[in-house]
Amino acid sequence: MNLFFEESGDFKVGTVLSTAGEAYQVELSSGKRTKVKMKDVLLQFEKPAPEVLLDDAKAIAAEVDLDFLWEVAGQEEFGFAELGAEYFGHAPTPIEAAGLVLALHTAPIYFYKKGRGRYKAAPEQSLRAAQAGIEKKKQQALVQAGYVEQLKGGTLPETMQPMVAQLLFKPDKNTIEYKALAAAAEELKTTEARLMLSTKGIASPKDLHMGRFLFEHFPRGAGFAPVDVPSAPTALPTASVAAFSIDDVTTTEIDDAFSVEHLEDGTVRVGIHIAAPGLAIKPDDAIDKIARSRMSTVYMPGDKITMLPDEVVNAFTLAEGNTCPALSLYAVLNPEDWSTVSTTTRAELVPIKSNLRHNDLDELVNEETLESGAGEYPHKAELALLWKWALKLEAGRMQKREAFGLKPEQGNRVDFNFYVEDDVVSIVRRKRGAPLDKIVAELMIFANSTWGKLLHDSGVPGIYRSQGAGSGAGWAAKMQVRMVTHAAPHQGLGVDQYAWSTSPLRRYTDLVNQWQIIACAEHGVTAPLVAPFKPRDATLFSIVSAFDAAYAAYNEHQQTMERYWCLRWLGQENAKQADAVVLKDDVLRLTDVPLVIRLSGMPPVARGAQVRLDIVRWDEVDLSLEARLLEVAAAPSEELAFEEEEEGAAGEGGDTGEAAVEEVVEAEGAVAAVSSDDAAPANPSMT
Repeated sequence: MNLFFEESGDFKVGTVLSTAGEAYQVELSSGKRTKVKMKDVLLQFEKPAPEVLLDDAKAIAAEVDLDFLWEVAGQEEFGFAELGAEYFGHAPTPIEAAGLVLALHTAPIYFYKKGRGRYKAAPEQSLRAAQAGIEKKKQQALVQAGYVEQLKGGTLPETMQPMVAQLLFKPDKNTIEYKALAAAAEELKTTEARLMLSTKGIASPKDLHMGRFLFEHFPRGAGFAPVDVPSAPTALPTASVAAFSIDDVTTTEIDDAFSVEHLEDGTVRVGIHIAAPGLAIKPDDAIDKIARSRMSTVYMPGDKITMLPDEVVNAFTLAEGNTCPALSLYAVLNPEDWSTVSTTTRAELVPIKSNLRHNDLDELVNEETLESGAGEYPHKAELALLWKWALKLEAGRMQKREAFGLKPEQGNRVDFNFYVEDDVVSIVRRKRGAPLDKIVAELMIFANSTWGKLLHDSGVPGIYRSQGAGSGAGWAAKMQVRMVTHAAPHQGLGVDQYAWSTSPLRRYTDLVNQWQIIACAEHGVTAPLVAPFKPRDATLFSIVSAFDAAYAAYNEHQQTMERYWCLRWLGQENAKQADAVVLKDDVLRLTDVPLVIRLSGMPPVARGAQVRLDIVRWDEVDLSLEARLLEVAAAPSEELAFEEEEEGAAGEGGDTGEAAVEEVVEAEGAVAAVSSDDAAPANPSMT
């Protein structure tokens, strides 16, 4: 006797060898033996042979008219044998019965299974809906296949053109558009991003990297809706100074300027003047909400996305020839030893006489000319005085660093400025720690530290950068940088507290601190009562958290775009070979551009050693560079040496000097030392 039975959702046939209780011992056509429960048996038959029955049953199942079968079935539950008599017009043969079972089983939209060999016809409404769904899927499959062919032919289907960013960066993988893109990419043995580039869905690798960032962080676009520009109070006093700023030629958000006055008692009063949008922008007003949503200006070579609308920046930037609202920190100095006699903070209008630019002065202003008095350039006497004070400030910080147990900063690093015009990039090397940089750096650190102490002494919370001992051993244990809302030492900078306050046009933390500082300057001991943010204010904590997240994302994007432009530079220069310096083990940085790579198979070479590389290829999409070691060209170079703690540090533009200093002391486990101009700073949050 032979059996037709169901096992694990599949239908099988076999020959009975024996019977034991409620089960059969059955041998399948493959020779395998299995135990079959009687309740799972649908048919018992003598002829034909089991394998013949199954083949013939499949042929009958393929010929069954499902629509007619559904009509015959009626609306009541039925057994397959009962329906077979109706459908075939006679008691079905074993082959016909088995074929009918297979047909019923493979038509779930027509028949619902109710048990072993028992079914119920689907309601007409459900059947028609299911049929419509199947037809829709068939049509979608045809459309998808057409999309695939278009993509393989180098054409982006019209319906996919508005969806490019969505398809690449956050796709709904159930859509036919994504399925077509993925299928075409797989057939062409490429990636979805490269396929989009080949079809001109994305114009260039630069647009790919930018598009990914904008899609995630600026989904509604990087522009601004029209805004009403607030005005600073008109009753502010006007300072009797002629202030000047020092920035890169591309800087538009000029946050800081300086002034020097010689007082009758022989002391010198230095003014550090910071743009004061906080005098006009108020917490929770329309402009504040814009700034808080962005948290910082985003920098990248050749471009930036500002924190504030241009019209707001223009209203408060310290532009040459204007008298601008500013928060001024005046330090009275004893010129005999450049010690600080006193400090005063006040809001006022400051006349800006000059906007000095690094590009114009770097060759004229150096240590030799400052010491000798040689050369002619604007604000020569003021710069010479500020240089002497900057050296004093730096020496004081170094003593404090040593007290914290840290080694001195190293000033022989190289910065890189990126300039992009018409997609042509220039990458300019400049030695870090140049006098103009150092003047800006030291005075900004002085201001941030002094104002941080003012907040602390006034009992007003602020947003501080704190750097103290952390987990780990050696230098790593001292390089833990945190943002906190109370005064705490910044060991790397060598100051007792450090509150970001000098870049309120491009960093939201500085705007928040400016509000708090203004309250201290205007209200003295009652400042804690009137400051916008009170101690343990939940809003202040949320700002710190949001800023940290934005800071990390913006820095990552900036590094991505700098790497892209470094690779573009190699193409522009038709680079076949390149010099590099060994940062650590197999990690190298090219000498002419701040491009860091890993060179597999790199032999042991001293840290700082210069090597010659053969450039094999580079890829602007995945930002990779393939190179081969040609020779170890020279012993470690002092100019290109890197302290261990600086691995991967990033600087920023604008206040390039301060950025470079803070960059070194706050570096945590990266590889390149990169700094740049305002249009392309390497770390926008550290100005």
